[in-house]
Amino acid sequence: MIWLTWRQHRKQAFFTVLAFAVLAAVLVPIGLSMRNTFADLGLADCVGQLARADVAASTREACDAGFHRFSNQYGSLNLLAVLLITLPVLVGLFWGAPLVAREVEQGTHRFVWTQGVGRTRWALTKFGLVGAAVLLLAIGYGLGMSWWVAPLTQAAYEGRLGMIVFDLQGIVPIGYTLFAVALGVFAGTVWKRMLPAMGITLAGFIGVRAAVALLARPHYQPARTQTFPIEREGPPEISRGDWILTQGVRNPDGTMIAEDTRIQCPPGGKGPDGRVCGAELGLQPGAYNWQLYQPADRFWLFQGIETGIFLALALLLLYLAVRRLRRIS
Repeated sequence: MIWLTWRQHRKQAFFTVLAFAVLAAVLVPIGLSMRNTFADLGLADCVGQLARADVAASTREACDAGFHRFSNQYGSLNLLAVLLITLPVLVGLFWGAPLVAREVEQGTHRFVWTQGVGRTRWALTKFGLVGAAVLLLAIGYGLGMSWWVAPLTQAAYEGRLGMIVFDLQGIVPIGYTLFAVALGVFAGTVWKRMLPAMGITLAGFIGVRAAVALLARPHYQPARTQTFPIEREGPPEISRGDWILTQGVRNPDGTMIAEDTRIQCPPGGKGPDGRVCGAELGLQPGAYNWQLYQPADRFWLFQGIETGIFLALALLLLYLAVRRLRRIS
């Protein structure tokens, strides 16, 4: 069975490795260029300085200007990052979906299962070998993306918890990739044709990923709240890299006056035109800015939780796929 599995999938393995080699040849020079620019602008020192609570206002302004220059130069790479997060589902489409669906569609499963190889043994061997190969691929992908995206995440105010960059790095790509392959395998046992199985894999992967990212991830841990007065000097006391879920301006009784914004007025509470700052919004004396956020230091905790979710879903789908195999004639 091991030799048969290798013979069936060696072309897939070759083209997959070739594709990742081409991708590395494109991304490594870009990553080196980003890191050189990051160092030349002195941003590595800024990361350490901004982590301190007693950082001087002049230092903060200089560092923010450097981060802004870096983001202007490499901000367009965010579009490339959007494309890179599709790689796990591509592995599911071209490795997972055909694993069973192609065998059943071509009728070759009857020959294998009547030659002394039981369905359970066939499934465990093929799923195990393909799963091990995909696991190695996903680990390499996660490590490579973590290295490549690091300067972008350090320059971005939301840091590593940002919606796209969180999905690219760390250990979550392992969970995404194994889930995509398991979903493809299960889809192949239900629809038994390769194209429908690939379509269901794509739709299911996008749906589950979107649901977890938008509905579950913000609530892995209770979010913290931050309030600070409208009249103040300097930025609010919130760490760079914290994931701000929502923010707004509230009156003293807690009523939300303006959502998705914040107001900062100079001491004295009057703007350049002499009007009371925020008067046009109907702010009452004592109004304050309010934020709901997840701290930056929860990155690895959130990575572990989300990876566990997708690994559990992958195991469940593989279990259901093995059960479905027993009903295929």
